[in-house]
Amino acid sequence: MYASPLLSRKRTAVFPALITLMLLFGACGNPVKKESAQNTPEPAPEVETGPEIKPISHATAVLSLGGTILYLDPVGGGDAFSGHPAPDVILITDVHGDHYNRETLEAVAGSATLIIAPEAVIAMMPERLAQQATALGNGAVLPLGELSITAIPMYNLREEALKFHEKGRGNGYVLEQDGFRVYVSGDTEDIPEMRALENIDVALVCMNLPYTMTVERAADAVLEFKPSRVFPYHYRGNPEVSDVSRFRALVEAGNPGIEVVQLDWYPGQPY
Repeated sequence: MYASPLLSRKRTAVFPALITLMLLFGACGNPVKKESAQNTPEPAPEVETGPEIKPISHATAVLSLGGTILYLDPVGGGDAFSGHPAPDVILITDVHGDHYNRETLEAVAGSATLIIAPEAVIAMMPERLAQQATALGNGAVLPLGELSITAIPMYNLREEALKFHEKGRGNGYVLEQDGFRVYVSGDTEDIPEMRALENIDVALVCMNLPYTMTVERAADAVLEFKPSRVFPYHYRGNPEVSDVSRFRALVEAGNPGIEVVQLDWYPGQPY
């Protein structure tokens, strides 16, 4: 678990009962090649207040922000979320199987859970889930009391990778609560929309080939939009596993004021 010391605010429940629509299917790749020992995650610091990031696997996490529980790209079956509080909001970024899984979604989404996803994902959902899902297109903002969610584009730039993530289909997200801003990249390269982000406190940034971007491009983008903290995630590609230690070194060399925090996104897999 990671709990940020940047935000120490009263945790108020800001989420009203909302009913809307849901998700999609595919696969971005999650191979099992061993990582070097340099990629071993560090223990996450804990504090009593602030947003908490609890990795489940790869692109999947439980996030607590201002009293709202959000599941990011829930996959892995309902048992993967055993011991975690039920979600108020589920965010899905794309249609691939490491982001949308129907069985997992059916297991974790309660009748009052708000599902937020791109239209392409919702089109793949069974009727019950689709009826409680809200479609957000790139650039759209959804206010939820004191929490707001903005859909950020996510797509590939390299010619050889355009087939993986076309512009306009999937979403990254910026979550804002009481001025605290969290960016979730989804599957993307270092697109202009990422580089133009401002005042990001916590960023979850992907880096895996051939599906997203290189460690070098991820680090360069982070140095441009300057989040206070960055969490590398979604870093197993095919066949390689991204060198997160190199990402850290590049970021720290370019801007020592940006903290790189590595959590265990692949529990039970060798490093």
